[in-house]
Amino acid sequence: MAVEILQTTAMPPAVQKVLDGAYTVHKLWEATDKAALLKEIAPRVRGMATSGGAGASRELIEALPKLEIISSFGVGYDSIDIGCARDRGVTVTNTPDVLTDCVADTAMALTLAMMRRIPQADQFVRTGRWPKDKFPLTDKLGGRIMGIVGAGRIGQAIAKRAEAFGLQIAYFGPRKKADLSWRYYDNLVAMAKDVDILMISCPGGKETNQLVNAAVIDALGADGYIVNIARGSVVEEPALVKALVEKKIAGAGLDVFADEPNVPEALWSLDTVALAPHVGSGTHETRQAMGDLMLKNLEAWFAGKPVLTKVV
Repeated sequence: MAVEILQTTAMPPAVQKVLDGAYTVHKLWEATDKAALLKEIAPRVRGMATSGGAGASRELIEALPKLEIISSFGVGYDSIDIGCARDRGVTVTNTPDVLTDCVADTAMALTLAMMRRIPQADQFVRTGRWPKDKFPLTDKLGGRIMGIVGAGRIGQAIAKRAEAFGLQIAYFGPRKKADLSWRYYDNLVAMAKDVDILMISCPGGKETNQLVNAAVIDALGADGYIVNIARGSVVEEPALVKALVEKKIAGAGLDVFADEPNVPEALWSLDTVALAPHVGSGTHETRQAMGDLMLKNLEAWFAGKPVLTKVV
């Protein structure tokens, strides 16, 4: 008899096909009465397929007494109650590395879009304004300093791309990394004062909640830019919106928000922002690689082998 797993959210079609073929899959997001479904399947469910967005709450984990593994489609796991999983002896896996390049590409795309105002230039042409008006000058990218909040895999990949554009690199994190030659800061406000672009690429979660707060944003100053491809929770969003509206910073490139998919309406009309709907890893190739890794973790676990990318 096939292993029974709980699936919390929709997956790409190719990934779904494999899940449906290998397991007895209970699709929580499709259930009209989720509580009734959980009560009925709880004694039999051994695995969970979820995503960085859907996560797994303490309530959900505790509702499944036979749960052995949570395999997540995504690198971030701040939406999974890791403490509860650890206490219950539940293994958690994610999908790191395979999305690094695409997220780093998105970070640089947002940086260029923000500083050169590419979305606004596109609309300038599409709305027929070019024959009548001149598009305003924008800001050069090269020669500036980018301060990276979180120099992990993705942060380092962004830094290498930024250097190719002629940017100098600094970084902030909990500790200095011996293998990095870039200037290190242990004080985020101090780094914000010294850089032109604040690139946010750290994990989400309690430790980084509103790490980029009003004081950091104020320190960046009127000529500074913010790019966030991490989690919306890392930024004090009302302070960021206020700074953008009042032109206390020069602009922002945002792929993530505090209450997705709800984006503050105050940002919609600003010509100093570039906005994206959390698509940092959103390419066919990367999403397939993420799905493959999520599936391999499930397969390894139920075959009695070590999982590939264990969180806990």
